[in-house]
Amino acid sequence: MTARMSRRRAYAAVVVGTGGYTCLMFIWFSLPASLTTIIADLGLSGTQAGVVAGAVPLTYIPIALFTGLVIDRVGPGRSLAAGILIYGVAQVGRSFAAGFPSLLAATLLIGVGATAITFGLPKLVSVLFPPDETGVPSSIYLVGASAGTAGAFAVGRPILSPLLGGWRELFFWSGIVAIGYGFLWFVVARRLGIDARNRAANDADAADSSLSLAAIRRDLELVLTHRELQLVVVIGTMYLLIAHGIQGWLPTLLESRGYSPDRAGRTTSLLVAANVVGVLTVPVAADQLGARRTALIACGLVATLGISGVLSSDLGLVLLGSVVVTGFGYGGLSPLIRAIPPALEGIGARLTGTAVGFIFAVGEIGGFLGPVLIGVLYDLTGSYAPGLGILATGGLVVAVAGGVLRYRYE
Repeated sequence: MTARMSRRRAYAAVVVGTGGYTCLMFIWFSLPASLTTIIADLGLSGTQAGVVAGAVPLTYIPIALFTGLVIDRVGPGRSLAAGILIYGVAQVGRSFAAGFPSLLAATLLIGVGATAITFGLPKLVSVLFPPDETGVPSSIYLVGASAGTAGAFAVGRPILSPLLGGWRELFFWSGIVAIGYGFLWFVVARRLGIDARNRAANDADAADSSLSLAAIRRDLELVLTHRELQLVVVIGTMYLLIAHGIQGWLPTLLESRGYSPDRAGRTTSLLVAANVVGVLTVPVAADQLGARRTALIACGLVATLGISGVLSSDLGLVLLGSVVVTGFGYGGLSPLIRAIPPALEGIGARLTGTAVGFIFAVGEIGGFLGPVLIGVLYDLTGSYAPGLGILATGGLVVAVAGGVLRYRYE
């Protein structure tokens, strides 16, 4: 920790910033949680519902890299505030949707705001913490994200929606809360001088804050050709392939094996809980041991082991254990792929936003393909085994890429 800000205030800033991620994930998943009702109210087809449900991650692919570049120059204070305000306004807009086009447009706008949060928080951590201490604060905001996702399903749909009067009211008031939180974060960031610390922490000169074509070209060339970062991009792509694939299809897979919908949902909650445990424990252990790249290898192998168990196990304790192992494995990867870029030579805190944007711009292709490949291969073969096999292979790719990082560059 540098002398610029005390450890306590730095962690407090991360906690307040995390609230923006919690709000985002609640808003993001409020649509999937209420999708059945929305389909009926707006007369959506299955294809239209699927497009809307996948619109946010698809938004990352074309704009993630640009968003990262802007965040590196503007700083995480104003960037996070703008992102929260954008997705808050978009959620209010979704509450007035009259059909598929307006619902899709507002959902795409949520994706625009979401990129500022996904890349702004790693940037915030890189500004406030030394490179070898970013693992724990990264875990904090990822746990906050999980809380928002769980809240959408456990509180938003079954409790708040009936209490407020329906999904439109839930969308409207959650958007209003997000807008209010965006202004709150702006005040906090301004009081703490977050964006002023951005340049000081990065030892940046005026050119580093320029949006000129020459400065952008220079930084893009550095990031896109960085060999170590390219390996982290591969790891991030496989992480998102596994995460979206297993989360999207595990309940359906369990029901196909005889679980009731309620039991399949409870079992899937074990996956989420194990994911949180991985997020909390792996980066702490890796930072204490100075072994982040070794942790990548271990998490990739653990995820492969877990998915293989889900693939081969019948109903019972072995299957439940495999679900837990899978969640822990890919959960550990999540904070590592965000914590490693600030420690890479040539990237550092100055280009963290651009680097993480690069990871997700490519990685969300894997996030999109994960559930799609499982569904397509099931239609072709009548079995979930081929799709799960691809996810298991993704874990092995993570281990190999982590091994190259460990033995070639560490």
